Amino acid sequence: MTASERGNDTGEKDKNVKINARYLAAFMLSLMLGQAQAETHWDMPTPYGDTNFHTVNIRQFAEDVREATGGELDITVHSSGSLIKHPEIKNSVRRGLVPIGELIMSRLANEDPLFEVDSVPYLASNYEQAWKLWQASKAVLSKRLERQRLKLLFAVPWPPQGIYTRFPVVTGDELRGVKMRAYNKSSERLAELFGAVPTQVEVPDIPTAFGTGRVDAMITSPSTGANTRAWDYLSHFNHAQLWLPKNMVIVNIRAFEGLPESVRQAVEQAAAEAERRGWEASQAETEAKIRIMEENGIVVSEPSEALVKRLRAVGATMEQEWLERAGEDGKALIEAYRAL
Repeated sequence: MTASERGNDTGEKDKNVKINARYLAAFMLSLMLGQAQAETHWDMPTPYGDTNFHTVNIRQFAEDVREATGGELDITVHSSGSLIKHPEIKNSVRRGLVPIGELIMSRLANEDPLFEVDSVPYLASNYEQAWKLWQASKAVLSKRLERQRLKLLFAVPWPPQGIYTRFPVVTGDELRGVKMRAYNKSSERLAELFGAVPTQVEVPDIPTAFGTGRVDAMITSPSTGANTRAWDYLSHFNHAQLWLPKNMVIVNIRAFEGLPESVRQAVEQAAAEAERRGWEASQAETEAKIRIMEENGIVVSEPSEALVKRLRAVGATMEQEWLERAGEDGKALIEAYRAL
């Protein structure tokens, strides 16, 4: 081989090496982009513990998303307020500090009374009524959230709310002067109308609040009562079935729209399934947790005629107050609900 031929051969090899290097670089870039897409990771704060049926349902939602997207979207659920405390979840999602989160809907009542519609006493006090109320309110509440760059994915109700005390409640007069745990505007107002003293306490803090004397009674669901071992700090549960407040899962719209279309569709499909599954779980939860409380010594009772009369009068007062705050939009929502 002549020097000229050797030079040409060397040049050809260098050219091939450069071409191969370009192909390799393109392949590595494609691989990295694919990995970046596959590793899209969302942290999701929730206020409640791992055994709570809401949290169980949300973990299944996250698993459904992971499976449906082949791992393109991985949602890590942070329970018990461990990542972000309940009062800050909504604004954290709105600001993009986290892309997704869960909170009780009525917590937003101070900024918009429409979010409190599911916590008006006896407006919707069973699952059939609660579902109709949700169908009547879902679209308008979604639009309210969209104004804040938030997307509503799904909502699931708590079991009907009852009254927990260390003594029997027969007429409601027994609650006068009692320090009562509250968790939203409605529970605060109901306590006030009974002459009780409302105190905001988050679910993980309930046992401590009773143990230290911050509260002596509470309005909450059979689920929360059983999950917080109510028999350790009180003795009576009146199954008053006041209302069925809902937890909702919201997502930052920018984060959602940044996902590929196929992933967005998978998220929405998983959300629809989570809502269906969650409503069924809530109904099953009611009976199961009441039974657990009875087995552990809690005296479970239905409200007396006198207490029902008092509660319905309080409910009528609170509904009128809510309508005054909610204005024409609230009136239209109630009319739509009662037309279903």
